[in-house]
Amino acid sequence: MSEPHILVIEDDDAISTLIQYNLEKEGYDVAVAGDGEEGLMQSEERLPDLVVLDWMLPKVSGIEVCRRLRSRPESRNVPIIMLTARGEESDRVRGLDVGADDYLTKPFSVPELNARIRAVLRRMRPGLADDRLSHGDIVVDRVSHRVRRAGREVHLGPTEYRLLDHLIQHPGRVFSREQLLDAVWGSDVYVEARTVDVHVGRLRKALMQDVDIDPIRTVRSAGYSLDLEG
Repeated sequence: MSEPHILVIEDDDAISTLIQYNLEKEGYDVAVAGDGEEGLMQSEERLPDLVVLDWMLPKVSGIEVCRRLRSRPESRNVPIIMLTARGEESDRVRGLDVGADDYLTKPFSVPELNARIRAVLRRMRPGLADDRLSHGDIVVDRVSHRVRRAGREVHLGPTEYRLLDHLIQHPGRVFSREQLLDAVWGSDVYVEARTVDVHVGRLRKALMQDVDIDPIRTVRSAGYSLDLEG
């Protein structure tokens, strides 16, 4: 499945660059438009799977862009998340009234924007909600909880599966033992950091059955990453 295509319509270069960098890191295919007119043109050339839309835009306002996207049959159901410095409730209601699906007030945090995008895509376009994740020859089917490597089924325990599921969402990124404990076991559960090493060892062994290349990189005194390219 190809990556969801996200169109960011934002006239502040620093903000659009920040959004593009972080969304591409999450695996999305991102295009950027610097004003409302260009945003509408890009959406006609290639229909996005989701639009991140600033309220205050040159040439054509965010509200008008939203209205026009909703009036065209082909873009009527494209999810729209509006970004705005306007925090008043009446403005928020107006944005939702013209067809925005969600609303984020500046300044916003990148993790919150990522979470909103995932939630909107899951709700509006379930087929795009990362049901299958892959890295190199490893494929995780999140619906059936099945894992394959080089076409062969890999049998994992529940903890090893959750560990792989977390790592494959951020290939190449190094996670400390503490970060993996929080993500896989939960921050309210007391588990020794050494436990992570044991489960990483089991996951590595399962993934390397019949395959020579080790997909898990151990970074001394830093942690682990899923990295078939490193």
